[in-house]
Amino acid sequence: MPELPEVETVRRGLNQLTLNQKITGGDVLLHRTIAHPFSVGEFVNGITGSAINSWHRRGKYLLAELSPVGWLGVHLRMTGQLLWLNQGEPLHKHTRVRIFFEDQQELRFVDQRTFGQMWWVPPEMAVESVITGLGKLAVDPFSPEFTVEYLADKLHNRRRPIKTALLDQSVVAGLGNIYADEALFKSGVLPETLCTDVKPKQIELLRQAIIQVLETSIEAGGTTFSNFLNVQGVNGNYGGVAWVYNRAGEPCKVCGDVIQRIKLGGRSSHFCLKCQR
Repeated sequence: MPELPEVETVRRGLNQLTLNQKITGGDVLLHRTIAHPFSVGEFVNGITGSAINSWHRRGKYLLAELSPVGWLGVHLRMTGQLLWLNQGEPLHKHTRVRIFFEDQQELRFVDQRTFGQMWWVPPEMAVESVITGLGKLAVDPFSPEFTVEYLADKLHNRRRPIKTALLDQSVVAGLGNIYADEALFKSGVLPETLCTDVKPKQIELLRQAIIQVLETSIEAGGTTFSNFLNVQGVNGNYGGVAWVYNRAGEPCKVCGDVIQRIKLGGRSSHFCLKCQR
């Protein structure tokens, strides 16, 4: 699933390519991709004639501010891709939504697993009332509010593994499996450690590590292990520099010990027994 760095990479690409160009229409090939409104025709009519002022990111959600008014929301979920293409490009078999722009350009939503969603939010409605997941999000790791005190308070008295807690979007918005593993390695904390057992100094190191691994991945254009592509169809490169994620059985880049992999809360967790306590 695309996580914060991948979604941020897409946001930056969209802001470079799609702004201030009039939407001339659209085509919805899979109706259930449109989460709001329930009428596909209303969705297409709602965005037609608008232009995108700017793209924002909240957690793993993408929000396009439309001109003159309204919003377009996107969640890529597990396998979603937003691709900026010429309308003459052959359709991928997993194409779900096409949004047409002037000069024969289009924003194409491709989604193999079909869990991705799109919303049109009309001007008379609050974004959070339509895209209800936004109201459940914690602060963003790049927000000034993401302090050591904030993270300590969120983890306080939670008797569950720290890795599971970090995947909870009400604890940290946008963090997912890949970067939770990476941040725990960088901070020297084992994924099975209960939140109540994480020491204050470890929480400080963990906060720093979360920010650092996310920044490093954004610089690398995100991670591609399966489906992720940026808006121009290019893979992310973070996988080549990952410390532990997807490296089970390989030597640790710090101590040389073998990277371990376990299932925790139904998700794979990767770690080094020597570097993490």
